[in-house]
Amino acid sequence: MSNLMSYLFETNAIRFCEENKPFWYTSGKIGPYFINTHFVYGNEKDAVELLSFIDECLTNKLTLPEKVFEKVFKQYETNKIYKTVIDTMIEEIKNNIDISKIDYISGGERRDWFFSNIISYLLGKPHLSIYKDLAVVESNSKFEDSHIIESLENKKVLHVADLITVASSYIRAWIPAIKTLGSNICWSCVVVDRMQGGKDKIEAEGVKSLSLVQVDKNLFQHALDLNIINQSQVEMLNGFFENPDETMKQFLISHPEFLENSLNSDEKTKKRAQLLIDNNLYGLN
Repeated sequence: MSNLMSYLFETNAIRFCEENKPFWYTSGKIGPYFINTHFVYGNEKDAVELLSFIDECLTNKLTLPEKVFEKVFKQYETNKIYKTVIDTMIEEIKNNIDISKIDYISGGERRDWFFSNIISYLLGKPHLSIYKDLAVVESNSKFEDSHIIESLENKKVLHVADLITVASSYIRAWIPAIKTLGSNICWSCVVVDRMQGGKDKIEAEGVKSLSLVQVDKNLFQHALDLNIINQSQVEMLNGFFENPDETMKQFLISHPEFLENSLNSDEKTKKRAQLLIDNNLYGLN
């Protein structure tokens, strides 16, 4: 597992901010780390290319699963980092679930497919590609045959994903899509759990939640031990883990120049800083 954590840092799948320079999030809030789990596909370049390829393939729901599988299978055979991550997921699944009880592996549009397709193949289970419009395409485990399905009675599904945050995609899309067919997602396995309540939400829906890495104080300590971050950064990370809004509010109060500099930065940063101000996201007004 220590290898896996090292890979998360090496590929920038988990990236920590420089001291006193938190990242801007799309929401207009700020935070001390950024997660791009799909970078463990091997590296950022390969991951970005696969995501672009998936976008191109979205025009045809039936041919997409096979095309994506061909890419991830080749990567699995040639990239050590990606292979290690997938093999670790397989091990986690086998250690916690009776494989014989799994009827299908599912993955949702888009980043889930970095992981769900190859795991479907390796476990010899058919795959369900769930699209954002809730259409579901069934493929056999070798992705030689794919078709849209509208009924799937009493099957047990393992959903494989890149990460879980507050589980909005699970609650809004993945779980309902499978229920509509007549079956249930019984298990979930992700690479990273951001520890923001998603696990509790899906377990309340009857889904057993598994994850390889949890973003918590143990992870921050591991990064410190590897000299990736310093003690001051750890303190901000731990504070953010305990109470994200209050920690970032106190940071902004202590460092007024951060917001001022952001408002005079590039267009994207300026837009997010303005969001923070306009919506009074930290109660500073």
